[in-house]
Amino acid sequence: MSDADFVIAGAGHNSLVTACYLAKAGYSCQILDARAIPGGGCTTEEILGPGYGIDTCSTGHTLILQNPIIRLDELGLVAKYGLSYLHPDPVAHVGLPDGEQITMFLDPAKTIEELRRYSEKDAESYARLLAEFDELRPILGKARARPFGSGPSMRDLLKAHPRGGIWARRMAMSARDIILREFESPHVRAFMGWMAFQTAVPIDQAGTGLLPYQITAPRQANSWSIPAGGSGQLVDAMVGFLQENGATITCGVTVSDLILEGGRCVGVRSTTGEEYRGRKGVISTIHIKHLVDMAPKENWGEDFLFGVDTYNVGVPFFAAYLATSAPPVFETPRGPRSAVSAGYAGWFEDLVQSGRDIYDGKLSDDVSWLLVATPSLVDPKRAPDGHHTVKFLTHTIYDLPGVGPAGWEARKEAFTDKLIDKIRRFCPAFTDEVILARMTKSPVDIEAANLHMINGAPHGGDRSITFSGDQRPVPGWAAHRMPIPGLYQTGGTTHPGGSITGYPGRNAAMVVLEDLGVDLSGIMSV
Repeated sequence: MSDADFVIAGAGHNSLVTACYLAKAGYSCQILDARAIPGGGCTTEEILGPGYGIDTCSTGHTLILQNPIIRLDELGLVAKYGLSYLHPDPVAHVGLPDGEQITMFLDPAKTIEELRRYSEKDAESYARLLAEFDELRPILGKARARPFGSGPSMRDLLKAHPRGGIWARRMAMSARDIILREFESPHVRAFMGWMAFQTAVPIDQAGTGLLPYQITAPRQANSWSIPAGGSGQLVDAMVGFLQENGATITCGVTVSDLILEGGRCVGVRSTTGEEYRGRKGVISTIHIKHLVDMAPKENWGEDFLFGVDTYNVGVPFFAAYLATSAPPVFETPRGPRSAVSAGYAGWFEDLVQSGRDIYDGKLSDDVSWLLVATPSLVDPKRAPDGHHTVKFLTHTIYDLPGVGPAGWEARKEAFTDKLIDKIRRFCPAFTDEVILARMTKSPVDIEAANLHMINGAPHGGDRSITFSGDQRPVPGWAAHRMPIPGLYQTGGTTHPGGSITGYPGRNAAMVVLEDLGVDLSGIMSV
């Protein structure tokens, strides 16, 4: 039996963020994780041999840069624990179905000129998109940097904004509707669709209308920012902070049950029978779909169970990791181009259809969205001298028609070949000879490696309007407190959702500390 002030079930980046603030406030934390290393979807691993640091899930950290944990360095992760970020230029490079290619540069004027090759109107629309997002940025930061319901909501903040009605409408619309309204060129629409689909929410879903702004503008300002040394450097910095502040991290522990006494959650039990008790409470990043199976149904209540039962786990991913002797280099009429964040975008209508097909359980005939990440272009220490790490990501389905999930095992290598062939059309020098090693993960493999990623979906759940704000994860339970007293929830299943933002973790810490009566002014900016 292990006792601490708090038991934290799960060691993903949001769990660690919560633990850091609790430890800063003087509380002892016992952090558990089923995997062999902490970090969840924020890890860098040598899965292809020594010296090749592969980001096995997240690579880009653009969104966390606005979180006070980084922006104000509230924990000293930058100043004391060595965390630093790189801001690659170009930001992105995308190949299109007719052979055309679009580069997004860190200089917005260069990006605008790139789009002007296709449409004067679209170049102006892009410039306007950037300017308009700047007016929303402070409001968005205020809404996300507080637990849901603890301050003015996004809707309330918009009421005081002179263009609040415009933004309220945009946020209720779909990314599809926004892109069709603002852009006319098929090429620019495809590029903007590729950007909007980055968070793996089908772009025709209501409530995704902010994505063309929220994804594009921060990247235009800061690039597809990546931690020097790999995605896991964020985790390493937090682990350093936690160890210095007395927290304990135990890996290889799978939680099977919540321990309830007098209707209150006082700890967790592992699959091997060990008990870990928290004197002050328990904090979970176990997926909400799994969490409800860890205590009797009557302790959750009918409303909560219905909300969990109807929760959409999101879009599955397919990943292929390569160790190479050369990076993918795109041949263009304007010279060779390479980018840390590159890829392929089908025509806009195909991008929209691919999202519909996934939620309909259909395997698309062609790949319409593909991300090719080569962080070693700007961070050469991730690979041996002259070599590179390359990651291919696309969205797909978990349950293959006719054969089920098990069918991926026989199909996944051919599917990877298809992804490589798609990009090789633009990168003819990226031949089989430059690929030294590779590992493929189907959605089934992704889920097996991290049970939180149900069906191989890494973002904690769909973020369309039905599963956002006060609906996430369950209506009435969006403020991190769970129906069982003493139990709190954080991570991608909570507001504002997945990706590397740190907001769920920081917000959960705020709720817990406020429940304890702690003055937050000495712990974080409020």
